[in-house]
Amino acid sequence: MDLRKVEDQVSNAVRLRQRPVAISFVAEPPAGVRRFEGAVPSGCTFWKLAAEGQAFYTEQAQHYNCAVGCYTHSIALPPERAHELPDTINLMASIGYIKPEEVAGIQHLSQAPGAVVYSPLADAPVAPDVVLFVGRPGRLMLLQEAAVRAGVGSSASMLGRPTCASLSAALAHGAVVSSACIGNRVYTDLGEDELYVVIPGGDLERVANELETIVGANQKLTDYHRERKSALTTRS
Repeated sequence: MDLRKVEDQVSNAVRLRQRPVAISFVAEPPAGVRRFEGAVPSGCTFWKLAAEGQAFYTEQAQHYNCAVGCYTHSIALPPERAHELPDTINLMASIGYIKPEEVAGIQHLSQAPGAVVYSPLADAPVAPDVVLFVGRPGRLMLLQEAAVRAGVGSSASMLGRPTCASLSAALAHGAVVSSACIGNRVYTDLGEDELYVVIPGGDLERVANELETIVGANQKLTDYHRERKSALTTRS
């Protein structure tokens, strides 16, 4: 797959405001890719850095600051920090954000990765497991429709909290739409007018190839519905 071609194809068709992010879950750090240096408050912060143009890998310990993110990535917290997940869940439950029984239904990876690779799509140093797109609903609608046309659309309803669960959900079920969560919006500066579409990397080329048809069809349907709206609307 020509990742540069696919990134350009999707970005132009959907008019993305930031670059799509390739994420790979690997057993060991790939040769030639730099290790992320520093600390961040959440795993989804790495998404923002990759969208801004950085390519790097992270180790498990660099995800420890986000207990929920560790859960969705199946990364075990060290014994001295193991309390952070129940503490976070208890906080969220105490303010009415979640019910404790919801936790068991949160999607997570089948096994913990040894490392996670992040980059802009066109610059991915290894084949992406999932590709993350950020944009306005009216534009990402086209990408979701292209996924359905390509036969890789998920039957799951729109995903919400936690946003990081959308990665494993896409791997398990196909392309998913996520409305994000408040933590993700704070850590990534996601706009109130933006959401996510996550597509399995192996399906991306098929989805991109369906975009031209979907964009053209939507343009024709726009004219069709505007004409119907004008013809069928009356006001006293």
